[in-house]
Amino acid sequence: MQSFHGTTILCVRRDNQVAIAGDGQVTLDRVVAKADAVKVRKLEGVGADSAGVLVGFAGSAADGLALLEKFQAKLKDSPANIKKAAVELAKLWRTDRYLRRLESLLIVADQSCGLIISGAGDVIEPTDGVLGIGSGGPYATAAARALIAHCGQTPAQIVQHAMTIAADICIYTNNHITVLTL
Repeated sequence: MQSFHGTTILCVRRDNQVAIAGDGQVTLDRVVAKADAVKVRKLEGVGADSAGVLVGFAGSAADGLALLEKFQAKLKDSPANIKKAAVELAKLWRTDRYLRRLESLLIVADQSCGLIISGAGDVIEPTDGVLGIGSGGPYATAAARALIAHCGQTPAQIVQHAMTIAADICIYTNNHITVLTL
């Protein structure tokens, strides 16, 4: 079976603002199967101050959406605490027989924090507020850190520019970028 590749998700927190961006490319072997996929979502009315939670996934779309549903369920149990919901999802993901097979990574962020969640049980909160996952994640992360250090742009501007840079470098990332903010 051929494998799908291609996602870059980037999240930046700066000055009490947070933005998440995802590119639209899905690649099957050496062919672009879809150029305008949406891999970021805003969950309304939840989070530390009910402003919402931003979520992005990299990896298999079906797996990412299944994990997003599980995260939403955990968030209903702890609506003001995404850290607790993320830890509960990571525990479930690691121990559940069905979920263990899912191949995806998640970024979740609200006004208080941003986290990367993996199926290995990792829940990571970067100290600088920059989170990147997917095939172009390292490129987008590096670009975002440089932009933060040398300009006064908003998080939405930073993720847009950093994703454009990643798309110029990573063959699995395109310029069809969706940006969401809190």
